[in-house]
Amino acid sequence: MHFIRNFLIIFFLVPAALCAQDYVLEENISYMAADEPDAYRRERCKLDVYYPKGMTDFPTVVWLHGGGLEGGSKHIPDELKNQGMAVVAVNYRLSPQAQHPAYIVDAAEAVAWTMKHIGSYGGDADKVFVAGHSAGGYLTLMVALDKSYLAACGVDADRLAGIVPVSGQTNTHYTIRKERGLDQRIPVVDEYAPLNRARVVPFPVLLVTGDRRLEMTARYEENAHLAAVLRALGNDRVTLYELQGFDHGTMLSPACRLVREFVRE
Repeated sequence: MHFIRNFLIIFFLVPAALCAQDYVLEENISYMAADEPDAYRRERCKLDVYYPKGMTDFPTVVWLHGGGLEGGSKHIPDELKNQGMAVVAVNYRLSPQAQHPAYIVDAAEAVAWTMKHIGSYGGDADKVFVAGHSAGGYLTLMVALDKSYLAACGVDADRLAGIVPVSGQTNTHYTIRKERGLDQRIPVVDEYAPLNRARVVPFPVLLVTGDRRLEMTARYEENAHLAAVLRALGNDRVTLYELQGFDHGTMLSPACRLVREFVRE
């Protein structure tokens, strides 16, 4: 467990040069094929690209929103703006209108789109990070650990620069259990559990949760379990932060400050 007593002092020190940079926001770009026949997919599968104008070789964070896989919408966290990096904010299909693994497939499509297209905005395709909160943290883990999703899009997951799942489930997501008619309170670890897809990865992993006393049920413990398994497999760049005093919602802002420092490092 890691404590962050001093991080608020460090994370508010933003270089003046970054604040002075001009940024461009391009909204509602489809990451689907032009001939996609599914109307709901055409509606939901869009992303926004926020990038520093005139810069080159900058890193990019693909940001996957939360909402339990049943709600939420793409947004760019304020803490990630004006930081010398691009942010790609993603919408994906939601349950119950779509069911597993539709939202995982969409997240992978969006990450692949970013890796294939960010160069046209000036970014470096080898500096693409994936991060997200809650359901977005779960999707981050699935896309990065189960290589089959990105492979289906013609991209090697090992090319990712790093991942930051923020308070994501590492067991099978409770909405997937709900779709199956299972008790959402009882954990399941199957092919849709990031824990089940743990492997040796070439990129660093930063796991972040709120205070275990205030978080959603077993959220810290699930992430601690994944961290232990990843390390046992031989991954030596796995870090777990427990944000003391923050619950599942309030931890998002400090977690995003950790995201931007992780990308800079």
